Amino acid sequence: MIRFVKAHACGNDFLVVEQTQLSVERQREIAVKLCARNTGVGADGVEYLEWTGERSGKIRLFNADGSVAEISGNGTRCVAAWMAHEKKFGHGEAVLFETDAGPRECRIVDAEGERYQIASRMGVPKIASHGVRLGNEVVDGVVVSTGNPHFVVFVSDPAFGVRGRSWQEIGREICFHPDFPEQTNVEFVRVIDTNEIEIRIFERGVGPTTSSGTGTCATAVATISQKGGSAHLLVRAPGGEQRVEWTGGENEILLTGPAELIAKGEAFGC
Repeated sequence: MIRFVKAHACGNDFLVVEQTQLSVERQREIAVKLCARNTGVGADGVEYLEWTGERSGKIRLFNADGSVAEISGNGTRCVAAWMAHEKKFGHGEAVLFETDAGPRECRIVDAEGERYQIASRMGVPKIASHGVRLGNEVVDGVVVSTGNPHFVVFVSDPAFGVRGRSWQEIGREICFHPDFPEQTNVEFVRVIDTNEIEIRIFERGVGPTTSSGTGTCATAVATISQKGGSAHLLVRAPGGEQRVEWTGGENEILLTGPAELIAKGEAFGC
């Protein structure tokens, strides 16, 4: 029996599990079973949490397919919301996480019941232009590391298509492309104006998702660095809005968005 808490950030849903004294293979197996939409609880991933102090924890994320991800911005906020709920943290209080992408701080901006608004320090990004060859064509984009890998493609099509093909199809091809031996997250961006963008996300280990915290950061960084976007950028995804602040260079990204606790329970057969 596995105890879990379910939470979501802009529809990107996660299970928080505190049983950490398990082998990696056992954690992987449990994650795949729990995340199954029809036969499990259903989620995009499992965040395994080990409390290391009153306001700190160590987390490791397994995607729905059992692969390990370095970090999830949305998943980290979901764990922060659970810790805040358990410890009755309020406005201005922070929790610190150790992740596979390095330390991350989450600060409570607002709390109302099980809903939290959280600002997360997301590290310093790394950026490079790159073209991915798909057959006889090259899709130009921006490689962005936010602790995990992203490939950002700018589009003008309101449906986010690329050269007559759907973003879901192109996203899958790029995700598994040989240029990315560890696979990559893929984001498609429409620039609305200097202060606002709209995105679609093909997430490594999951597929199309309603939102991504690190993907939101990656698209904002690419827009600010390549398209002259504002250092304070509103990012719209199907699951909702998040805000990114990044002043360029070696400065850290600040991501602000919601996280909501949905349920807690026990899963049998794990």
